[in-house]
Amino acid sequence: MTAATTRTHGSARRTLHPARSAAERLGTRVPRAWLVVGALLPLVLIGALAALALSRAPAGARIGSTAPAFAAADLDGNPLRLADLRGRPVIVNFWASWCGPCVDEFPLLREAAAAHEAEGLAVVGIVFRDNSEAARRFMARMDAGWPAAMDPGEEIAEAYGIYGPPETFFIDADGVVVARQFGALSREDLNQHLSRLLAKE
Repeated sequence: MTAATTRTHGSARRTLHPARSAAERLGTRVPRAWLVVGALLPLVLIGALAALALSRAPAGARIGSTAPAFAAADLDGNPLRLADLRGRPVIVNFWASWCGPCVDEFPLLREAAAAHEAEGLAVVGIVFRDNSEAARRFMARMDAGWPAAMDPGEEIAEAYGIYGPPETFFIDADGVVVARQFGALSREDLNQHLSRLLAKE
């Protein structure tokens, strides 16, 4: 057998090289396989990183669990301890002056605090990744009368499993978390959570 086979069709002559043809066919398949691998690899890596992040994420304050205790100084330097509010329904709101949705949320919290004052509702703010001067200006601009504390080491945020502001927790008089809001509160959200919170009082 020769290295090349010659076929004649009509007047045209065509020389086929079996080894070269196989290599060429293989060469057309390999790049496609690598393209598939290249397309899937980022998805696999993203999935692995997401699973790793979730496995390392703090459990936070779960609904039905006791709210993590905290002690800090408010923006006026007064002590602020969650334990001191035991026996009252409490809203713990994580916010920042640079948080756009917080601007819409604060008037709702202000209305709720006034409407349910007789029921002992307490609102507490925890400032997330902000500075005290900006926080004070924001509180004054929003006419917020409840205490707010800085969390410079993010120990409170970590204990509650905060991803970013705003996030809000509704804690009953026994110190148990009855509701959690990821993101900004709408009026409907707030009324629903307050119904659950105050129904236990």
